[in-house]
Amino acid sequence: MPEGHTVHRLARALDELFGGEALAVSSPQGRFADGAALLDGRRLAGAEAWGKQLFCAFVPAGETAPAADDVRWLRVHLGLYGAWTFAGDPSAGSRSRVVHAIGAPRRRIGERESTPDGRDVVPDGAPWTPPAPRGAVRLRLAAPHAVADLTGPTACEVLTAPEKAAVEARLGPDPIRPDGGRASPEAARAAFVDRVRRSRVTVGQQLMDQAVIAGVGNIYRAEALFRAGVDPLRPGRDVPEAALAAIWDDLVVLMRDGASVGAIVTTRPEHRVPDGGQATARRTRQNTDGEAGAVPADEAFYVYHRDGLPCRVCGAPVLTKELAGRNLFWCGVCQT
Repeated sequence: MPEGHTVHRLARALDELFGGEALAVSSPQGRFADGAALLDGRRLAGAEAWGKQLFCAFVPAGETAPAADDVRWLRVHLGLYGAWTFAGDPSAGSRSRVVHAIGAPRRRIGERESTPDGRDVVPDGAPWTPPAPRGAVRLRLAAPHAVADLTGPTACEVLTAPEKAAVEARLGPDPIRPDGGRASPEAARAAFVDRVRRSRVTVGQQLMDQAVIAGVGNIYRAEALFRAGVDPLRPGRDVPEAALAAIWDDLVVLMRDGASVGAIVTTRPEHRVPDGGQATARRTRQNTDGEAGAVPADEAFYVYHRDGLPCRVCGAPVLTKELAGRNLFWCGVCQT
């Protein structure tokens, strides 16, 4: 399942690629036909993310200052299998260069950001035409210069402004949002600390609860707890406030960096020693290798999917167990 930084990158890409344009909205698969009809021909006023939730605002094409009642919100939650695939004309102007920047002429963004497959490459001087939908495309957003296809989402629906607010009210603060989704960054940190300390549920389990903190997935959960030296199996109410505040502040930096560069890197430079690809082979790659300045995938994490390998700091074997249906990774020496 994509972590929050990926959804923020998707919101930015959709906003930059289609923002301000009236879009042809369809459901090639047919399962979202009614919702697509509500959005078809409307202008994309903006896209935003809150944790793992993506919201796109659609307004009447001819209105420059639409009333709140005229805004229809597309809500998408990718879940385990959802992904967006972009295709576009890389020579059609600045907006199409956004597609090119994320892997045009075609790129899939979901659990991983993959490279273009080359089948939609436009020869020099040839006109660009949108590719046919591939697979069970729930939703297609189309403009003259690009298309974005959504497949396999857990949720895809059209909401009113009050319905969107109700969804957001159920979410915890988001470390990537400038205000954390609260009145201020300080209020967001305090809300997170208070929520964790009011429960006897383990801190490792709470970090995966989107009502406690929005956007954190299995990787950021494991890595943030390691960096803080906190035992993931410790009850939340027993974790010191200062430690929880430090975890929040660390996640703000790590997750915003992930949203900026498109890769999760949590190791400090002095701990980046290759593990020979042993961990990389056992997981879906989240990091982009081969780019200038990129951190190789087998140097990027402290404990995530490194069970049985030596801890990068103390050398003890990294541990794993199942916690609430997800694999947990930690060091029993560094995290006491």
